[in-house]
Amino acid sequence: MGEDSFALCIEILNIFSIFIITMANVIKVRGARENNLKNIDLDIPKNKLVVFTGVSGSGKSSLAFNTIYAEGQRRYVESLSSYARQFLDMQKKPDVDLIEGLAPAISIEQKTTSKNPRSTVGTVTEIYDYLRLLWARIGVPHSPVTGLPIKSQSVAEMVDWTMKIPSGIKIFILAPLVRERKGEYRKEIAFLVKQGYTRAIIDGEIVDLSAPISLDKNKKHNIFVVVDRLQMPDENTDDEEFRSRLYSSFEGALRLVPGSVLVRRLDTNEDTLYSQSYACPVSGFTVPKIEPRLFSFNAPMGACQNCDGLGVQLNMSPDLVVPDPSKSILGGAIAPWSRGGMLSQFEHLLDALHKKFKIPLSKPWHTLTQEQKDLILYGSGDEAIKINWNGFVYEKPYEGVIPNIERRWRESESEAMRAELAKYQSEKPCPICHGKRLNIHALCVRINGADIMDVCDLSVDESLQWFRDLPNHLSQKDNDIARIVLREITDRLYFLQNVGLGYLTLSRMAGTLSGGEAQRIRLASQIGSGLSGVLYVLDEPSIGLHQADNDKLLETLKMLRDKDNTVIVVEHDEDAMRAADYLVDIGRGAGINGGNVIAAGTPAQVIKNKNSITGQYLSGQRKIDVPKKRRPGNGKAISISGACENNLKNVNVDFPLGKFIALTGVSGSGKSTLLLDTLYPALMRALYNSKMETGRHDIIRGMENVDKVVDIDQSPIGRSPRSNPATYTGVFGDIRDFFAALPEAKARGYTSGRFSFNVKGGRCEACQGDGQIKIEMNFLADVYVECDCCHGTRYNEETLAVKYKGKSIADVLNMTVEEAYRFFINVPKIARKLELLKRVGLDYIKLGQSSLDLSGGEAQRIKLSKELAARSTGETIYILDEPTTGLHFEDVKMLLSVLHELVEQGNTVIVIEHNLEVIKTADWIIDLGPTGGAGGGQIIATGTPEDVAMVEESQTGKYLKKYLDKPIKKVKIGTAK
Repeated sequence: MGEDSFALCIEILNIFSIFIITMANVIKVRGARENNLKNIDLDIPKNKLVVFTGVSGSGKSSLAFNTIYAEGQRRYVESLSSYARQFLDMQKKPDVDLIEGLAPAISIEQKTTSKNPRSTVGTVTEIYDYLRLLWARIGVPHSPVTGLPIKSQSVAEMVDWTMKIPSGIKIFILAPLVRERKGEYRKEIAFLVKQGYTRAIIDGEIVDLSAPISLDKNKKHNIFVVVDRLQMPDENTDDEEFRSRLYSSFEGALRLVPGSVLVRRLDTNEDTLYSQSYACPVSGFTVPKIEPRLFSFNAPMGACQNCDGLGVQLNMSPDLVVPDPSKSILGGAIAPWSRGGMLSQFEHLLDALHKKFKIPLSKPWHTLTQEQKDLILYGSGDEAIKINWNGFVYEKPYEGVIPNIERRWRESESEAMRAELAKYQSEKPCPICHGKRLNIHALCVRINGADIMDVCDLSVDESLQWFRDLPNHLSQKDNDIARIVLREITDRLYFLQNVGLGYLTLSRMAGTLSGGEAQRIRLASQIGSGLSGVLYVLDEPSIGLHQADNDKLLETLKMLRDKDNTVIVVEHDEDAMRAADYLVDIGRGAGINGGNVIAAGTPAQVIKNKNSITGQYLSGQRKIDVPKKRRPGNGKAISISGACENNLKNVNVDFPLGKFIALTGVSGSGKSTLLLDTLYPALMRALYNSKMETGRHDIIRGMENVDKVVDIDQSPIGRSPRSNPATYTGVFGDIRDFFAALPEAKARGYTSGRFSFNVKGGRCEACQGDGQIKIEMNFLADVYVECDCCHGTRYNEETLAVKYKGKSIADVLNMTVEEAYRFFINVPKIARKLELLKRVGLDYIKLGQSSLDLSGGEAQRIKLSKELAARSTGETIYILDEPTTGLHFEDVKMLLSVLHELVEQGNTVIVIEHNLEVIKTADWIIDLGPTGGAGGGQIIATGTPEDVAMVEESQTGKYLKKYLDKPIKKVKIGTAK
């Protein structure tokens, strides 16, 4: 072989080795066909930030979650034993030929956390577990009476306190051997018998220890050993002899269980805990052994007994009792006294109150003084009033509206009456723990003057500063103990701050978090775990984030990538697309028109691709235009005065009607509180007599200017796989009526019910109208197979025999909206509803497509089409919370055309939004801030987008100005209207 040939071979080998290395550094996907994917082949670079984008319904989630993540998760689970797999949710194998180079996969999806009221931000992030450990190790108990640190009790002090029990009372001296712990405790019980103990109180019952005892090892138990049984001496008994026996009993109990003794009064079963560790010399207040579970509001040892650790109780709410403060008392302001003409029964009481206390009965409720309101609601106490009832005069104290309905609710044996009165109940902070969830023993333990819940009530930003400053207030010994725990706490708080959640408090209930907030919490947890070589798949982490926080989020994603992880993000945010290392555009359309990789490469390469709609928007070839003029509205407005729920700071604001209004501001600034917790419930109560509780405010004026309010969110249109776009919009009812009116159906005597797959008659009974049968596979994923009888059509043969233009009812359900529209073009009632689905960009979805397969954006647009089908009164308020979630630029453009059409009809549309493409098209902006949490809750600017862009203090205005066509000159806050 010559030198040239040898050199050529070496060159080929080098190229081949580079090729092998390159191929090993990618995730190779071949033949992906899940859902609407059309046999996709794609190479995704590893250890990069990869963004999947495309119009709603194009197949992004099908590729990212249902294919790549599902296969990674399935392979991991299948690596476990068959025994372990029985207890896990098995992923079905995605429809794909080959996936190579797959790393262990973690999905961080857009779903809310647990709705359990016991779940908080602190517990979800596990920060609260570290807080409990910190307070248990270096916390100092303080007396709730004196406020001073409390010390241990001696046996003599225990005896002194016990001697204060009244004479003649029988007591047990108990040694708390086991408290709220799982196990069988056979050895311990055998030891007690050997030591001569004969009785114990096990789980609340007195048990003979000599008898066989069987305890469930999986349940928590309490075992209190009866050391002695005594009767408190009377005056004729020798105290010294009794004290000596009591002293010996205490010592015996302390030898058995060092540190604490229980004294139980047998007349009341009340336990008094004495501790060698902590006791207040003034009040006798004692603290049990300080351990982490003392600070758990989910454990009996730490939870407030009054509210069981929930922090709230159901009480009659003044806001629900008086839902409309603009009404007078005689005009029906007091709801429970005004329903069904009942007010006449209370006229003698109201007349007596008017004469005695000069309370005006004909003036609006909000004009009364607080003293007058309290008198009406809570009664006159012990002060009697003279009442004339049909000529019979008597004097008695006035009970008050709220005590009256509370008593009736408590005493009534009628479930209907209790349900009616329960409508006036709402959750209020527990009066014992004041919403802190823990009992007095846990709350008396403090670090640097703060109990554990004081710190949980701080925002993440504030608590991070508190913990960073804490070492300066601790002794050297406490610093040595706390150093590791403090590092874990501050690291987690820092990660939460970095993903834009600095405004959240650790005590906030997890169920109140938005999908985006919950997703970013999980993202922060993953960063804290410090894993490498992992595939992360995220679903729109920018949801709910203001542009001011977006940069932090992108830095966090890059940090995750820089730890040698592959980060795949399904995203529509422009900044995220431009920051991507690799951008994949799926499309070109949605549904059957999508499922292809249109462009893949760096953002610059995608921009150059002429087939990419995303690239055209990024390059500016396509754009959402700024309106040439802003609508003036109809001159009317809804005015909120004194809104102060959550972090709102006595907000006064006008919502001008007949306009497209955008409610903006950084995350946590109070947008949802103002719109969804204050205005929307007030409108529901005023228009529909709803019992929704309204956020605290003084008064809302102008609600008489609207006749309807509609909340259009992105929740699924149905929770059952049987629910579909046709049933939700009502067009399926029209189609069934149409088929029932066909000659063939009439000849057979079929009604419209015959064509429903939800009831017996026309459906296939083998699969009960599902079209498929579920086969359980034990430790493998459940398998769904097509029904042998109906072959997936859902109907029996007799029903399918009725056809129109050669198509059965099953064929119609399998049509896309576009196909069905052409098919029923001559049936106006059906065609009109299908045309509205087309107008909101859903011509590609199938009529019978399961609602569970629809994205949030698709579900929202289906709801919009249903609203468009309703007759417009021109006085409706439409409320949308971040309607652009899950929507591409092109989808946003289509959504805006529909929303602006609603406004053109005279209606009012109010959106909570961060997307500047939407905000720039608004007629009116209400911007809140300046920051989130405690630093927010103020109106920063109101006016047109041009007005808000001029306000220097507005974070929204700062980012908005580059989206407006005209040059903007900045002004100081307050100059914009």
